[in-house]
Amino acid sequence: MHIAKIRNFSIIAHIDHGKSTLADRLLEQTGLIQKDSNVEQLLDKMDIERERGITIKGSPVSLPYKESNGEEYLLNMIDTPGHVDFSYEVSRALEACEGAVLLVDASQGVQAQTIANVDLALENKLTIIPVINKIDLPQSEPDRVAEDIVTLFGFAKEEILFLSAKTGENVDQLLKTIVKRIPCPKVMPGEKLRALIFDSLYDPYRGIITYVRVFDGSIRPNEKIFMMGTKVVSELTELGIFVPEPKQMELLSAGSVGYFVTNLKSIQESKVGDTITLAESGSNIPVPGFRKQKSMVFAGIYPTEGEDYNELRKSLERLQLNDAAISFTPDTTSALGFGFRCGFLGLLHMEIVQERLEREYGLQIIMTAPTVMYKVILNNNNILELSSPALLPPNNEILAIQEPWLNVSVVTPEEYIGPVMELISSRRGEFGNMEYLQSKEENSSEKIRALSVLIRFSIPFSEMLAEFYDHLKSCSRGYASLDYRFADYVDADLVKLDIIISGSRIDALSMIVHRSESIYHAKKIVKKLKEIIPKQLFDIPLQAAIAGKIISRETIRALRKDVLAKCYGGDITRKRKLLEKQKEGKKRMKKVGSVEMPQEAFMALLKK
Repeated sequence: MHIAKIRNFSIIAHIDHGKSTLADRLLEQTGLIQKDSNVEQLLDKMDIERERGITIKGSPVSLPYKESNGEEYLLNMIDTPGHVDFSYEVSRALEACEGAVLLVDASQGVQAQTIANVDLALENKLTIIPVINKIDLPQSEPDRVAEDIVTLFGFAKEEILFLSAKTGENVDQLLKTIVKRIPCPKVMPGEKLRALIFDSLYDPYRGIITYVRVFDGSIRPNEKIFMMGTKVVSELTELGIFVPEPKQMELLSAGSVGYFVTNLKSIQESKVGDTITLAESGSNIPVPGFRKQKSMVFAGIYPTEGEDYNELRKSLERLQLNDAAISFTPDTTSALGFGFRCGFLGLLHMEIVQERLEREYGLQIIMTAPTVMYKVILNNNNILELSSPALLPPNNEILAIQEPWLNVSVVTPEEYIGPVMELISSRRGEFGNMEYLQSKEENSSEKIRALSVLIRFSIPFSEMLAEFYDHLKSCSRGYASLDYRFADYVDADLVKLDIIISGSRIDALSMIVHRSESIYHAKKIVKKLKEIIPKQLFDIPLQAAIAGKIISRETIRALRKDVLAKCYGGDITRKRKLLEKQKEGKKRMKKVGSVEMPQEAFMALLKK
């Protein structure tokens, strides 16, 4: 198809504003699926996505569209996630597009991720089409939401479309608007092949499958290609587009969004963000790639069986191919053995990775409590980055410890400002500013009734891990939404809290806490461990210590077998002999006994 007839766009929105449902309606309108197929969330291909009702991976699809005047177009669409943990997926999708459909819920209005996604689209200089969805809901307020969009983002009111992705109302108007407003791809005639890898996955039979946007030139099967970043030459065995299932093509030209299949088997040979060109007479100018996403949250992943270590490593490598935001390095602890220290974008991202490892790769794993990356300034002015509290040097070697802070935006109804501010202050947060997002005149009076407010503040990232999102939803009755970005590292009075079980320090349970909260955390953790760890036939002492000083202790009392059950009357000395024999047996057992550590013991560290 001629490049003037191609449109590349993404759907961006806050979570649960209807992106995947709208994608289904667009597939129906363009004839790729039947209207009575009763298929929902067709582009959410993973079981986890369907079960949780969220989009995790961006999904490309090519939509053939024919206007009423007979003109034919090819609309390359990428559906994107809405959760803040997967904003990296959104940024990669936008790099492959010229436009974006901004979806806003007609009942919820502008939310935190709505603002963040608009900023991403503007950074990429994309044409934005504002769309208000769910106008069929009884509680919808499309006119009010439209006014907010005009006020916040500067769109003209006539630019805004109103539709219902559920019923399909006005979806045809959206297709016409995409063709009219979103520009076609810009290419230079005669340019050599340049294709950007924006995603990839591993197929055990066909090798690495790369998702690409072709910016210049064209390519056919059986041609040799060159990866500019990894310097790898390979033969292209198959190429095609998604409709929505993969469809083989004989040619992909400039402006196309599709996939390449090569004979590459090594995961390290294909990197997301790399540029593909022809091996012979190819281009030497790469497409600007993606900024490498820095991991924000770290946790240890260990196989329950030691012999599964290599399988866990292979699984993480394959998962990293499909999710470039994952990072991992080998790790070992005395309690859990050999495993990996893994980096994630957030807690939801961590949960998804854990579930995918267990379900897609059949692994049985233990995941430790998540922590953040700390910076330790040593006495010799060297800076040490720590993703594991167990690696913290002795106090006499440390000059200062810095913790990461976040710039956070929370959108909430004004009636919950008080509880939200209390939550922020209880987590060592620092208030920034506040502005009203939604307002409406009441009758003819000059009084303005504020409906929603945007609160900006800074907070230590470690405080965000401790059920902050759950507490935010609770204090706002589920109405608040948030978005966050990394701000900077700040000096803090931090200490390492060691957990000692039966006289042995458990590295996997160590954590870094603020000194002012150390006693609170110590008492909380040992009490929680006392509830979680199963009883043994011997006493289990639980201790929390800072710099070798015990600040909290609990004891899990031994299970006691009633050895006197068979005694009925008789001499008391017989009973004493049985009790002494039991006591000696418990001593021997204690020397060789091991304490079972359930998964819940590690997650107990997160409870606030």
